Amino acid sequence: MSAVAALQVERLVVRMGGQQILSEVSLTVPEGGVVTVLGANGVGKTTLMRTLSGIYRASSGSIALAGEAIAGQPSHRIVAKGLAQAPEGRQVFSNMTVRENLVLGAGALAGREFERTFDDVLLRFPLLRERLAQQAGSLSGGEQQMLCIGRALMSRPRLLLLDEPSLGLAPKIVKQIFDLIASIRAGGTAILLVEQNVRAALKVADYGYVMEGGRIALEGPAAQLREDPRVRDAYLGGAGH
Repeated sequence: MSAVAALQVERLVVRMGGQQILSEVSLTVPEGGVVTVLGANGVGKTTLMRTLSGIYRASSGSIALAGEAIAGQPSHRIVAKGLAQAPEGRQVFSNMTVRENLVLGAGALAGREFERTFDDVLLRFPLLRERLAQQAGSLSGGEQQMLCIGRALMSRPRLLLLDEPSLGLAPKIVKQIFDLIASIRAGGTAILLVEQNVRAALKVADYGYVMEGGRIALEGPAAQLREDPRVRDAYLGGAGH
């Protein structure tokens, strides 16, 4: 583990319209590691991800990317510093082609670096190569999710935020998504994963945090959380996850 974490969040508080959504949230993602954030709907997971990526503004607390403070900076600057997000809901630009979506994800990359990154992404997603001229909105749900992740990888991030990447996908595609997460991690990119498929998330992650009511209620190594009776009863017991 590197001495400087890919992501260090300390006592993060987010308020919206007088309501406190996140309360004193602290977490760490080590360089090259996979960390998952688990919890029911409405506990603040997506708010956390949007705050980390600069969409929402923190009320207090700190966010450091590779040791550099990024809280309060605009999203495009955060992306340029090495953080990219594949948001919940497979948010692709439906009326643009697959190629145009990928080019947008590249940001300021140009020349040989762009070409090398473009080729790397298409090697990882050979199906997208076949669909480059196709409108993104005509892709299947699984294909759109791959495009969403591929677009995020076009910025060559140090840290990739994945928000519910398996949501609404068929089991076969879910397995492909989690195989992909393991592959991205093997390439050296750190990943923060928000996921309701708790069983799959804890298999691919090194460490996990469980959120309840905008707070971190439980944390530990993924293998330990898999055996924790509180996690098993709440998320793994008989639900098919």
